[in-house]
This record gives sequence, structure tokens and C-alpha cells, in this order.
Amino acid sequence: MTLFLLQQWKNQVGGPQDASAFMMALSSDKYSSRDKGLIIEAFDDWQVLTPTWFEVADYLADIERLYEDKGFDKRLQAALLASKVSYCLGDYKGSLQLALSAEDAFNLTPRPAAPIIGPQDEQYVNKTIEQALDTYKQQRQAGSKDISPRLEALVNRIFERNMKKQELRYVIGLALDTKRIDMLEAAIKQNKDQAAQAALLTETVAKVLSSQLESSFRTSVLDTLFRLFSELKEPDFVSMCECLIKLDKPESVANILKRLVRNKNELLAYQLSFDLYENATQKFIDKIVKALSPKSSSSSTSTTEQDTSTAEANSSSSTDSDTSEDEEEGSNEVTATSTTEMETSEAPSSAVEDNATVNVKNRLKTILRGEETIKHHMQFLIKNNKTDMLVLKQIKDSVRTASAHNATVIANGLMHVGTTCDDFLRDNLDWISKATNWNKFNAVATLGLIHKGHEAKSLQLLDPYLPKDTTDQYGFKEGGSLYAYGLMHANHGNGEVTKYLVEQLANGATSAVKHGACLGLGLAAMGTRDSEVYKALKDALLQDDAVVGEAAATAMGLVMVGSLDPATLTEMEQYVYDTKHDKIHRGLRTGIALIAYGCQDEAKDFAANMMANKSNAVIRSTGVCVLAMAYSGSGRADVVRSLLAKVAADPNPDVKRFAAIAIGFVLSNDPEQCVNYTEMLVEHFHGHIRYGAAIALGISCAGSGRRDAIALLEPLLSARESFVRQGAAIALSFILIQQNESTCPRVVEYRKTLTEMITGKGEDSLTKFGAIVAQGILDAGGRNVTISLHNRTGQPDMASVVGTFVFLQHWYWHSMAHFASLAFRPTSLIGLNKDLQMPKTEFLSNAKASMFSYPPPLEEKKKEKSVKVETAVLSITNKKKTQTKKEKQDKKEAEEKMEVDGEEQKKAEETKDAKDAEAKDEKKKPEASSHTVDNPARVVQLQLKTLSMPENSRYKPLKSLSQGGIIMLKDLKATEAEEIVELAAAGGSTGAADSSKAEPEPPKEFEIDLKDY
Repeated sequence: MTLFLLQQWKNQVGGPQDASAFMMALSSDKYSSRDKGLIIEAFDDWQVLTPTWFEVADYLADIERLYEDKGFDKRLQAALLASKVSYCLGDYKGSLQLALSAEDAFNLTPRPAAPIIGPQDEQYVNKTIEQALDTYKQQRQAGSKDISPRLEALVNRIFERNMKKQELRYVIGLALDTKRIDMLEAAIKQNKDQAAQAALLTETVAKVLSSQLESSFRTSVLDTLFRLFSELKEPDFVSMCECLIKLDKPESVANILKRLVRNKNELLAYQLSFDLYENATQKFIDKIVKALSPKSSSSSTSTTEQDTSTAEANSSSSTDSDTSEDEEEGSNEVTATSTTEMETSEAPSSAVEDNATVNVKNRLKTILRGEETIKHHMQFLIKNNKTDMLVLKQIKDSVRTASAHNATVIANGLMHVGTTCDDFLRDNLDWISKATNWNKFNAVATLGLIHKGHEAKSLQLLDPYLPKDTTDQYGFKEGGSLYAYGLMHANHGNGEVTKYLVEQLANGATSAVKHGACLGLGLAAMGTRDSEVYKALKDALLQDDAVVGEAAATAMGLVMVGSLDPATLTEMEQYVYDTKHDKIHRGLRTGIALIAYGCQDEAKDFAANMMANKSNAVIRSTGVCVLAMAYSGSGRADVVRSLLAKVAADPNPDVKRFAAIAIGFVLSNDPEQCVNYTEMLVEHFHGHIRYGAAIALGISCAGSGRRDAIALLEPLLSARESFVRQGAAIALSFILIQQNESTCPRVVEYRKTLTEMITGKGEDSLTKFGAIVAQGILDAGGRNVTISLHNRTGQPDMASVVGTFVFLQHWYWHSMAHFASLAFRPTSLIGLNKDLQMPKTEFLSNAKASMFSYPPPLEEKKKEKSVKVETAVLSITNKKKTQTKKEKQDKKEAEEKMEVDGEEQKKAEETKDAKDAEAKDEKKKPEASSHTVDNPARVVQLQLKTLSMPENSRYKPLKSLSQGGIIMLKDLKATEAEEIVELAAAGGSTGAADSSKAEPEPPKEFEIDLKDY
């Protein structure tokens, strides 16, 4: 009877209405369990529930009681109905709890959409799943141990459903969000194809490294991924090394390199080594080099045999990765056994193989030490130097103050970073000699910029300036040379370099010498965490000399960068309170921030405590800088919110400025978000906030040419405050570096604006300093480098982040401007063969050549020479006589010349017509849609995606050309002789862009006397 009534009620005209009669039956004892079950089933239909849910909601408690009645057959369906009613009421948490109670009655696959009410069930299911996942994520991330088993079961069902659908990337993302390493591993193993599995692992590594994961969980995930890689027959060694860098396991990286060498895969080993040098710290690389150092052949053989036998003995308990490695070692032993069986005939060849292996390992060490990278980058910068010397001449001619003189010398250094071209200094020795005191220090230090990477002859180049037995009274020249020495070896120092600088620091007679020695030492020993170097710098700091202390504190941070050593931080923080010198305060702020680099949540509490200090603005600004360095490139929204709170609430202008700048560092991986956060700050009434917002935009959008960022910054070039104009100029140069009229038309107008700011007589000296330095950044490295705070894999680059951060301290101390060189990255594509030489080859760029060309050089305005005019004779008689005589002479000459002139005029007209036609043809001729570039090639960021190898090329790149940098090339015609690119001598010239010297002087005026013809 109940079923009949329900059918009649549902099918009535106008649809089901007034459900109260059926709902009252649920609590009545007159109706059987079967009748109540039929009512529950009827209302579980969205076509029934949608028009009646507001009535059913009044009886929600009765429906829940039916679920609680364990004797009721349809109790799970009752829970599901109650869940749907709660969903309609907007109580999503209650709806989820009831859906969990429904267990399997809650179906993850929505029912088909009804013709009238639409996809109601799909919306309900999706919302419930969303609520379940959000709840589960929160509980897992909070480390809760009281997670409901029903919630866990539902999430497991979601994982299983998506794995059955082969939605593996979704499963991996969900596993990372919910900290389910077991599901991550299951999703990767779900794909049986090893090639597809390797590709999925590579994607997962990239996702893990770019995601905002808790450090301990990320370590566990990377460990798992590395193990899964090890189980593959052909793993992605590049991704494996990325994992190991984050896991800080240099010995495992060395084992991978040894394995590749053993398997005769030298090219891949070389490629990995180049990538390691670019991505790892000095300390990490030093450990790899030590692990690669040969012991004795016998001991290594016995060790291999012992490891193999041990692995075989423990095979039952070994992991899959160990098994795969044992199998590989076993196969190598089989090969070794087969060769030893033919000992008599094969002995000489095995000896040759041993020598070859030693040579390969030696090359690996030179690559890992950075010697090859530095050499080839220097060759690239020398060969492609396109510095416009007329720009420098124009700046020099407009200099009227010591500040502008200093800025010009620094700009020259930045323009010629790594090119070894010091023509400007040599050609203007008298002008350079006007530098005094700290300007002299900075001028000598720029030699370190110009000859950056020219390490073999660094002492020889700097010998005239280095400290000798006798030092001048102040030692600015000597101090600058030690700073230059550190710049030449920046992030690439060795034992000899650091030992020399430590000695000079100990023996320094003046503050300037010690200042330069400290900065040089910090640069050369960056990231090494060398205890002896740190002690020497600490001793210099404790002398409580303001000038020396600032450099020493900064250098301490450089040496210990990223260590977050508690003892070091405590000592440095305490000294902030102990000293009264503002310069030392600033140095300690920089040093403490650098020590926290990349530590993220580990440094959060330390930063929060410093930012909460109400009495000391230096400590608060230090806390802000710690956040900037610790979370650089993380994109963490919570960190940005805390920084914005400091911008708004802190009364100190320095804290406000640093907080605004810090937003740029944190969001350096997300320029769009940075633009959104700072678009209001650039219009703030407070000048320090506008300056900070401008720099933040420059940092996050560096090298991108983003038009929205440029539009925000351009109005600041005419700001009221001179320091805001300075910041806007520097930020725009960061963004517009390596842009031309095709890629970013605004750069043309910006260059003109810079020229006006530099040469204008009414411009403030602070603005002029910034504009000149900005010009140096815009044309840095001979117009062959860009600025990026991230490496080619998208991870924050330590040297770039550190260099940019210390460079910004030029606000207080101009000598820090040289640190900008650490953020410069050559935009090069360098192909190397197995001998680490550059073969002559071409790369195809599927774009017009003008799209990525150099900016056109300036043209020097030619001054018209004034001709001396003789005084006119005003005598009418004289004039008449002269006129008559001239008319007779002209008539005679005209008769003689008439025929000749006619022929010459005809020829001239024909020549002119031919030239006009030729010029017209050139204009009509369209530019080719593609072009080739020679190895080594200048390839800007936007150009990388257009690159490919030409058809029938002799060489095959080991990785995609779109990644740029140094790429190993496999020779497909190894038996044929190779053409090698000739190396350029250091100290190269300034290419064709030296327009101030390239054009010869016009010949002197002369006259032809026609009487002689």
C-alpha cells in the first residue's frame, strides 16, 4: 500500500509536494520497517528531494534515529538521505559526517543528471568529496592521530577510483597534499611501462621540489622517489641527482657518476657534473670530488667484491633498488670475468681502459670544480661582447660629482662583467685617477667584475694593486684589490685563495684593507661553512671597528649561508645588542639573513621572535630579512601576509622598506602574484614603501619584460623622492635586461629616459647614481647576461639570491653594488664534445633574427666644422670688376666643359637610380622566418623554446636545447675529424659596438683646380 501511495504522490500533477505525511510515518510505530525503508528510498531520489527538502529538514532527527537503529535494514540509506538534507541546508560538515556513516551507500560516481533538476547528485557528491579531502588534508598536515577510520576509508576509495581511471597525476598530487607516501608509490608503480614510469617520476620530482611541503615530509618523499628511480633499468639520473642535492647526499651522487663512468656513459656523466656545479653548493661539490678521488685499485676491487657478496648474502632482506644495483654489479663482474679469461691478449687494452677511466674522472673533477663552466662562459662573453662604449663615453662626459664618478666606474664594471675588456679604464686613466678614498676602493674592485672568472691569472692581473710590504696611509687601493680578488673567485674559491685572503686579513694595516679582505673572503668561501675562515672573520668583527665589522659580519653570513647554525645566530644576534656601531648593525642584519637562506619553516620561529621585538628596529628589520631569505622563491602566502602586516603597522621606515622588498624575494617564483600584491604599494604615500615595492617588482619580474610591472614602475621615475626614482630605475633595468624593441617596445623609451636622467643638469645626485648603475645593469656582461633568482630547473639559485640581496645594501654602502654580478647569468647555449671542446656547429632558431637581436648601438652626433668666411669688400667698383672678370672666365670654362659635364651628370643620375632601386629591393625583401646561430650562441630566455638542431646535423644534444646553458653533444660521425672553435684571448676588445672609435674621421676639405685637366 505504501509503495502505491508513493508512486501516486510522485506522479501527481506539479510533481511531489507536501511530504509531511510520509515524514511523520518515519517516527510512527504503526508503519513497518519495510514501509519506512520504501519512504527512505523514495526520498533518496533528487527529483523528489529537490522540491521537498525544506519540509524533510523538519524531520531530520527522525531520519538520523532510523540510521542509529541497528535493526533497521535501510539504515545506511537513511544516513545518506540525512546527509543530502544537511547538504541542502548548507551544513557541509554535518553532511560529510552522515555521508561517512552511510559507508558504501555513498557512491563516488554521481547519478545521471535528471532532465528537470539537472546534475544535483553530481554537485552533492563533488561537494562531499571536496569537504572530505579538505578535512583529511588538515588533519594529516596537523599530524593528528585521531583521524576517523571512516574518513580514511573514504579517502582510500577516492585514491582507488582515480587509479583505476589511470588519473595518476591527480593521485600523486593528492598524495602529496595528504602526506600519503604509500599512495604516491602505488600510483607510480601502477604504470607498468618503465619508460612511462621514469617520466612520471621525473614530473613528480619537479613537483616536489617546487611545492610548499614540510621539509621532513619532502625528505621522505625524495627518499622514496630516489628508491623508485633506483629500481628502474634506465633511470633519469638528472632527476636522481636533483633529489640527492635536496637530501644532501653527495656520496650517492658520486656513486651515480662512478656507475656512469663504469658503463662507458661519459657524456651523461659530464652533463650531470655541469648541472651539479650550477645547482649545488661548494661544500656539496667538494664532498663529491673527494668521493671520486681514487683510492687504490686493489682496495676498490676488493670493496666491490665484498659489497657484492654481502648483497648476495642478504638478498632476502634487501630492497628492490639494492637488488637492481647488485644485478648491475653482477653483470659488470661477468664482463670482468670474461675479459680476465683472455688476460694474455687483452692486458694492454685493459691498461688503456684504466687510463681512460682516470682521465674521465679527472675531467669530472674539473667540471665539478667549475673550471670548465667558468672557462666556457668567459669565452662566450669575450667572443660576444657588444658593450656600447659610446654609452660609457656619454656618461663620463656628463659626470660632475664624485658620486656620479663612482657610479660610472661601477657601471663600467657591470657592463663588462666577465668580458676581460678593460679598455675604458685604460683609455681614461687620467679621469679614473680622480677617484679618491672609497671611490678608489670601488674603482680597483671593478677589475674583479671585468675579469670575473679569469682565475688562472688573477694575482698577476691584480699585482699592481695588491698589498705589498709598504701600504699607503689608508690602503683603499689595496683593499679594493682584495675585494676584486674575491669577486673573481666568487662562489668558486679554493684552499689557496682563502688562505691568501685570511693572511691578508690578519696582516691588514688599515680598515680599508681589512674591509676588502673580509668581503673577498666571504665571496670566495661562500657556502663552504669553513670553521677557520669563520673564526678569522669573527675575530675581525669583535675588533669593534665600524668599517671592518660591517664587512666581517656580511662575510660571516656568506660563509655560513643556508646553515641556520644556532650557535652562529646566537652570537651574531647578541652582538647586535653589544655594539653601538650602525654599520656593524647593518652588516649583522645582512649576515644573519644569509645564514637563514632556504631554511623556510626551520627559521620561522627565529624570525617571528625578532620581528616581535618592540624596542629595537634593527632586530625587527633583521627578522624581516630572515623571512625574505628563508622563504625566497617559495611563494608562501602566509609569509607574504605577515610581511604586508609589517609594511602596514611597523613605525620604522627601514622595516617597512625591507618588508616590501622581501615580498619580491618570497614571490620570485610567481611574478604575477607579486604584481597583484604590490600594485597598491607602488601608490602608497610613504616613499620607503614605494621604493620597496619597486625593488620587489624588479626582483620577481627580473629579465621577463612584463608589461604590467613596467606600467607600475614608469610613473615612479618622476616620483617626488629622489631615492624612489633611483629604485624605479634599478627595478626597470632588472626587468628590461636583454629586451629589445621587438620583445618589449618600452625599452626604447626607457633608454632615452635613462640618458636624460644621467645627462640632465638638474637631476639629484642620488637619482643620477641610481640611473648610472641602472644603465650598467641594463647592458651588463656585454649585453650577454640576464638576471634570474632561479636556476634552469626552476629552483632558487643561491648565488643569485644572495648576490641580489647584498647588492641592495648599496642603499647604505656603495661598495655592495658589485654583488650584482653574482645574479648575472650568461644567456648562452654552449655545445661541448666528449673532449670538452666547442665544436663548430649551428643551432636552428625558428624565429626572425631581429626578434632577439642586440639593441642598436648609439650613433655619435657629428659636429659640423665652421668654415672661416673672409670679410666682404663693399666697394661697388671692386665688385663690378670682379663680377665682369668672373663672367668671362665662366663662359670660357663652360664652353670647354659642356660636353664632359653632360656625361658626368648622366652617369651620376644612373648611379643614383641604381642605388635607389637597390635600397627599394632590400626594403621589399622579407626577413627570413628562421635563422641559425653558431656555437657558442647568445640565446635569450624567450628564444630557447624556438631552438632545434638543423636537419642532418652531425651532433645530437644530450638534453633539450630549450634548457640552454652547457649541453653535451653526441658526435654521430665520430670517425671524421672535428672542427673546433678557436679560443679567444682574454682581454678582448669591445666588438663592433665601439661606435666612438669604429668610425674614422672624415678627410680634410680640398678643392680641385680644373685648369690642370
